[in-house]
Amino acid sequence: MPDTAPPPLVGPQLTERHRELLDQVLDKWSLQVLDALCERPLRFNDLRRAIPVVTQKSLTSTLRRLERNGMVERVVTSTRPVAVEYRISPLGRSLQDLIDALLHWTTVTLPDVERARARFDDQVSVSG
Repeated sequence: MPDTAPPPLVGPQLTERHRELLDQVLDKWSLQVLDALCERPLRFNDLRRAIPVVTQKSLTSTLRRLERNGMVERVVTSTRPVAVEYRISPLGRSLQDLIDALLHWTTVTLPDVERARARFDDQVSVSG
């Protein structure tokens, strides 16, 4: 009898290059920086105040990585003293709906995740 099952759907393949980009754009600091910059352009210290738990080193690294990937633009103003402002780029702005959806999803599902963690931890402590 011939196989009548439909062929499997083939979607986008997650390659090493895809994983690298996702790792760089979706890490914990990048999401927060992009979220903050979607609101308005900010200077470095304004970003530090907006994300108080990030270290200066981590924020610097995150901004450079986001700039390299085209998500953030670094703008040097011609004021005195010279100032640097970070802005979301059009490419970065294209992530805004996805970021908002992820933040909403975490808010909605966090109670379920916390219950699942507690159940798992209880089982591990009983068996271990």
